[in-house]
Amino acid sequence: MILTHNLGFPRIGAQRELKKALEAYWNEKSTAEQLLAAANSIQAANWKIQQQAGIDLIPVGDFSLYDHVLDMTMLLGAIPRRFDADYPKPLDLYFAMARGNAKQPAMEMTKWFNTNYHYIVPEFDADTEFKLASTKLFEEIKAAQACGITPKPVLVGPLSYLYLGKETIAGFDRLQLLPRLLPVYQQILQEMASLGVTWVQIDEPILTLDLDHGWAESFLPAYQTLATTGCKLMLATYFGSVTHHAATLATLPVAGLHLDLCRAPEQLDHFSGSDFTDKVLSLGIIDGRNIWRADLSAKLKTLLHTLSARKSPVWIAPSCSLLHCPVDLTQESQLDAEIRNWLAFSVQKLQEISTLARGLNQGQASISAELASADQAIQSRRESTRIHNPVVRQRVAALGASDYARSHSFTERQKAQRQRFSLPLLPTTTIGSFPQTSAIRQTRAAFKKGDISHLDYLAAMRAEIGDVIRKQEALELDVLVHGEPERGDMVEYFGEQLWGYAFTEHGWVQSYGSRCVKPPILYGDVHRPEAMTVEWLAYAQSLTKKPVKGMLTGPVTMLMWSFVRDDQPHAQTALQLALAIRDEVRDLEKAGIGMIQIDEPAFREGLPLRKAEWQDYLDWAVKAFRVASANVQDETQIHTHMCYSEFHDILPAIAALDADVITIETSRSRMELLDAFAKFSYPNEIGPGVYDIHSPRIPDAAEMLALLQKAAATIDPRHLWVNPDCGLKTRNWPETSAALEKMVNCAKNMRGILQS
Repeated sequence: MILTHNLGFPRIGAQRELKKALEAYWNEKSTAEQLLAAANSIQAANWKIQQQAGIDLIPVGDFSLYDHVLDMTMLLGAIPRRFDADYPKPLDLYFAMARGNAKQPAMEMTKWFNTNYHYIVPEFDADTEFKLASTKLFEEIKAAQACGITPKPVLVGPLSYLYLGKETIAGFDRLQLLPRLLPVYQQILQEMASLGVTWVQIDEPILTLDLDHGWAESFLPAYQTLATTGCKLMLATYFGSVTHHAATLATLPVAGLHLDLCRAPEQLDHFSGSDFTDKVLSLGIIDGRNIWRADLSAKLKTLLHTLSARKSPVWIAPSCSLLHCPVDLTQESQLDAEIRNWLAFSVQKLQEISTLARGLNQGQASISAELASADQAIQSRRESTRIHNPVVRQRVAALGASDYARSHSFTERQKAQRQRFSLPLLPTTTIGSFPQTSAIRQTRAAFKKGDISHLDYLAAMRAEIGDVIRKQEALELDVLVHGEPERGDMVEYFGEQLWGYAFTEHGWVQSYGSRCVKPPILYGDVHRPEAMTVEWLAYAQSLTKKPVKGMLTGPVTMLMWSFVRDDQPHAQTALQLALAIRDEVRDLEKAGIGMIQIDEPAFREGLPLRKAEWQDYLDWAVKAFRVASANVQDETQIHTHMCYSEFHDILPAIAALDADVITIETSRSRMELLDAFAKFSYPNEIGPGVYDIHSPRIPDAAEMLALLQKAAATIDPRHLWVNPDCGLKTRNWPETSAALEKMVNCAKNMRGILQS
């Protein structure tokens, strides 16, 4: 009997109900009780969806109000001491850690492996203690059981939890905390066993990484400690191959092992042998990170081959949590019918799992209709004439060395740019977007629906741009932006104007907290039919004598933050995107825009998990950026922006981008990243973020000045810019104005200090 299970389900709700409930609570328009009621309703609906799809073991503990790693921090009582205070409301501490408050900045946030999901980074030092500090997970188990669900609780494993954290004291090794941590995991598992839980999914995704000897050697003693708690452990790995840790995995006293066969299908043969006959093998056969319909015939063939060679139990599941996919394709009534037939969202992926299980348990004839339907969809996509564009392919093939490099060195370009712009020491700017008020969003929505004319829409957007320019001039910023009122999502906006993309109405996925994104579907060769931003930027520049930056999304981020086609190498798709962006860069330059920012926040995210595979990715990612940015005059200043990723180990590649200015997120880490840039002797100009825009907290001016002083002590002040750490779209105007006023004054004060 083949069992089915799921590793995790989207938390946000089919209509983003969680986002709305969270923001109502944060804006004091609802109570904690109302927020929790909404969350419980979404969670119960998720369980029912999975149950109706035919999933045997349903995850519990995958749901979170903000982030599952933060939930583990709460469960383990690993609260940073800086948050030791009286929090009158039960959720105040939780959200203070996630978002900051008047007294403390938020905990760091960074990318979950190579995804666009952000987790809250645990903080550790030699005095960190752990204790069982929350009953939330146990209450959820009871609630699931009351709904007739067979729960499979989900925990972040102890090694991954420690590894994904950070030390707050230099020189401390957080692995030393493992002996303190394991007894609490034992307590958690024992409590689950007392509630009648049989299987527990314990996620150890760090096994896909190149681990130092100490970390790798810690798995066996750790799991020997956890093996006697009364629960069967399904050790879940995902996002890549774990064959390099196969010897360790064979010895672990766990009852099951989950493998990602979508990102690393080649590893199946390695784990089908005799070394793993004592474990249930869970096969992640359906892609949990992309939205293409599965080739069920091919999947069934793989499963039948595995079963013929293996007598031990086999389960089937998605490759990873479905957190990274939209909820339900049936909501997409406006999507092109042909493209819609090629897709599967979370609900449909669970149905694919159940279909495969039924075929294995009852015979292939029992799923003949489903197989025929999937075969037709695969063939339709393969043969569709809308996939390939010969002109685009010819342009990529014609690229040569001159397309990948600026005409002169940065030093020569810097002279030309300084002569053109005459900016002060420590020039101030922002990352691009300004607050998106409800009026802006309503105007965009009305235009899309056809409720207002193009002229009325143009007038409304121009009025907003004019207001944003005036506000920036009043704040005395040195380099302005147009505020991006015409844009919703930074990837979707450009995708809507490119051939080769399709779009959903409700294809939302969680990025962090209440922040959701709706990745476009990149299904075919990419072409830019006409200018995308020139009209808006030229108008903004006409309103001021100060430079206005053009704002574009870079080719790597367009690729990584889309549901990208899987029928050609990513490198090829990235170059197609780069050519489309290059066309826009050239048109902006012709229109008199002298500064052009090409954002690449996903650059680090695209890096493979194994170091042996890094160079190939970095080679094509750098090439793509340079194709997009290199064909401009020396006096045109190219900016890029990156955020919420660790860049220490890829600084040569970042330098190879050869952007004149890079702005980076550094505020939550207190400028730690700048040390790496300084040690590397990063050659170009840098704008380290001096305050965190992902928190409603308005930083004190002294905090900003301290960060800027730290930056100036690390990087030559003549190469420093002053800016927030990311775009301001999610903030409101009172917060934004107050913070930027302090930032500008901070830059002025610092200029005085440096010039005295």
